[in-house]
Amino acid sequence: MSGKKKAGARVENVEESGEVSVLDLPELVLDSILGKLSPAGLSTMAGVCKSLRERCRSDHVWEMHMKRKWGRVIGAAAHREWQAYLALKNESLSKAKDQGFLGSLSCFWPLCWVKSRFDFGAKPLMNPLPDDSIMSWYLSIEKGKFWFPAQVYNREHGHVGFMLSCYDAQVCYDCHTDTFTARYPPHGRRTIPSEGGVQWERLRAPPVDTTAHELHISDYLNELRPGDHIEIQWRRNKEFPYGWWYGVVGHMESCNQTANHCQCHNSDTITLEFNQYSADSRWRRTIIDRNNHLEEGNETEGFYGGVRKLNSKDEIAIWKQLWPPEVLE
Repeated sequence: MSGKKKAGARVENVEESGEVSVLDLPELVLDSILGKLSPAGLSTMAGVCKSLRERCRSDHVWEMHMKRKWGRVIGAAAHREWQAYLALKNESLSKAKDQGFLGSLSCFWPLCWVKSRFDFGAKPLMNPLPDDSIMSWYLSIEKGKFWFPAQVYNREHGHVGFMLSCYDAQVCYDCHTDTFTARYPPHGRRTIPSEGGVQWERLRAPPVDTTAHELHISDYLNELRPGDHIEIQWRRNKEFPYGWWYGVVGHMESCNQTANHCQCHNSDTITLEFNQYSADSRWRRTIIDRNNHLEEGNETEGFYGGVRKLNSKDEIAIWKQLWPPEVLE
């Protein structure tokens, strides 16, 4: 039977039986159905046939799930780290062809990881998932295989010394507890501090592209007025990484604090207040130069770095939710 006759026979059989394949649905309808499936449902559906496998693994479908679950904690820095991971892996695979596959990979990753990843004793996968796909990235995060940069509010289980601050960390997801493990940059000669059981609400993607040891270049200092919400970099000494600390712009001591007569916005200095501390605390207030602020401070009271003005109500709301139950000294 020719190809045309076979195709005609299949059409006649479908018409006679009344059966319709899901692939016969209009494109928009099929995309809508796939868009409603969970990640687990998509993974299962991908095993039905080649056509569905390609659709269920497509970046278009998984991009929505990526944003929905990880969008609040995954930022540009995490994406760059994933790309670097893929580049390193591709480089190691290329070298493996000349140096021996298993031995080469074990130089980059633990031998147990290499064996579990590639399973040399098993038959090779017929349709391996592309490593550079969004689905692969999603599953790597979900299964705790990928550590990525993020920031943690009130680090070290809300230690009083870090209340209303947010610090850079490398984090890894634990699907069994639906929490994260965080590793913080080392403080001088200290070992790398880590923290387990970090809840979702204590995590965010870095809002600016500045590392923990870089001074952020302040924007909008000339626009700051009393009552504005801000974050400012602060570190104990030059060996410590910066953390972001929440505060508000206050009035100068000479100001009568009435709206019609306040001239604080015309001053060459800006008063920053941290109202989580008591009125007589040395941490309650600091003053920075509006026109030439870079890093100011000393070894006693620490060093104040770059400033971010908070324009998002959501960002401000998160800080208020983290407010300590008691005034800090």
